[in-house]
Amino acid sequence: MSASKYASLTKSLVLTSLLSFLFITGCDVQMSDGKKDKDEKDKKEVVVPVRTTKVVRGPIMAFYPTTTTLEPEFEASVVAKVGGIVEKYYVEEGDFVKAGQPLVQIETDRLKLELARSNSNLKKMKSELDRTSAIYKKKLVSSETYERLKFEYESQKANYDLSQLELTFATVKAPIDGVISKRHVKVGNMIGQNAAVYHITDFDPLHAVIYVPEKELNKIAVNQVAYVHVDAKADKVFEGFVKRISPVVDANSGTFKVTVEVADKENHLKPGMFGRLQIIYDQRENSILIDKKAIITEDNQFWVFVVRDGRAYKQIIKPGYTNEQHFEVLEGLKDGDVVVNMGQNSLKNDSKIDVIDENGKSKSKPEEKPEEKQEEKQESETESDSGDQ
Repeated sequence: MSASKYASLTKSLVLTSLLSFLFITGCDVQMSDGKKDKDEKDKKEVVVPVRTTKVVRGPIMAFYPTTTTLEPEFEASVVAKVGGIVEKYYVEEGDFVKAGQPLVQIETDRLKLELARSNSNLKKMKSELDRTSAIYKKKLVSSETYERLKFEYESQKANYDLSQLELTFATVKAPIDGVISKRHVKVGNMIGQNAAVYHITDFDPLHAVIYVPEKELNKIAVNQVAYVHVDAKADKVFEGFVKRISPVVDANSGTFKVTVEVADKENHLKPGMFGRLQIIYDQRENSILIDKKAIITEDNQFWVFVVRDGRAYKQIIKPGYTNEQHFEVLEGLKDGDVVVNMGQNSLKNDSKIDVIDENGKSKSKPEEKPEEKQEEKQESETESDSGDQ
């Protein structure tokens, strides 16, 4: 073999060995990088802090919610049946009155004079009638004359009774029991016949009149329990019941009238108050309930995140009734399940979570005891001293 061929062969062997080495090294580096990327990915998985709650069992009610304005069942505008000058009034706004209690006194001078005149005419007619009656019995006067005098006497008797009645009307009295909600007169006012003097409102009971869509007709029934909330007494719930349901549906609005009677023995409620009404039409006693805040809705679907082994999994549910605090779950959850009720908007299916308490401390990481912290501090200081030496 010539020297030139030997040199060429040697060069080829060296080049082949170098390429093989580079290929193997590259593979090792690529495998090492892949393993490193996987480890870094595992280390970079975000842990989402959340708060959780357990599924519970309990009662829940179905109700029809609406708003209403309270109004009295009985109220009356009190009017003067005779005209005259107001001499005095006996009650003021806010006073409670009974039926028949005097409210206003109108002057009676003119009425007393008219009564006296009617009484005098009545006595005159009575005297003439008695005299004519005696003569009539002796057949000395015609029956026509006698009958005419008798009718005149009866007419005068009616005039006297009317004058007497008008005198009693000078004292205006309450027609119903209730509270004086408005006074219209002052002393010295000249009022005419049928002029309003007071407005009386009966606060017990109060009614909440609502108009319910006809599609709810089969749900609402007489004597169903109802609850009323008003802003003036935000901490109190007033109970009532469905008293009347209109037998017809308004063709223009597609609604039917429902009257709810509200009990308020302490007189906290006032006519005209705005209230939020709930009519209870069904109740379930042993339902699966979850915190209302745990529910997520999208595209007419309802779901929650269920906690298992430190991870959160998306679970579709079928909801039932709801109230201010809870959702009833008909399908999708069982007793003992734990769901996320705070922080779920940051979760995805199979997210790693860290459950925290009300103070923001992790429940999964036990708090170190003071003794352990002290030992770690001493060990750290010892290692630092050894390094310095």
